[in-house]
Amino acid sequence: MSTDAQDTDGDAEDDLRERVTNFLRRNFPQIQMHGGSAAIQHIDMETGEVSIQLGGACSGCGISPMTIQAIKSRMVKEIPEITKVHADTGMEGMGGEGGHGGGMEPSFPGETSDDSEGRDEGPQAPF
Repeated sequence: MSTDAQDTDGDAEDDLRERVTNFLRRNFPQIQMHGGSAAIQHIDMETGEVSIQLGGACSGCGISPMTIQAIKSRMVKEIPEITKVHADTGMEGMGGEGGHGGGMEPSFPGETSDDSEGRDEGPQAPF
């Protein structure tokens, strides 16, 4: 593959990444307003699949499954290049309904804790 083809592929991925970011910002402002974050983890240009990770207050939030379902159904309708969306909070498989069996605990804006040192608060939002 030539350098020009690689540049074109990179430009197309950058454009798609920007459109996904704008889609999230425009359609789901409540994620950031409620102390959560949404970060693009991976975009596969060949298959049209995108992976989104919700973090911050989204981890452990009771309405996160509804937010995820809305993102999945609306993104494929609004962005033609996207064929499938993988989205989660990172809490899946942590035991029990809602993922409260261990692992990360939900975080909330302004919340402090003595044991927060070195704790991973999830992905940072691109917005």
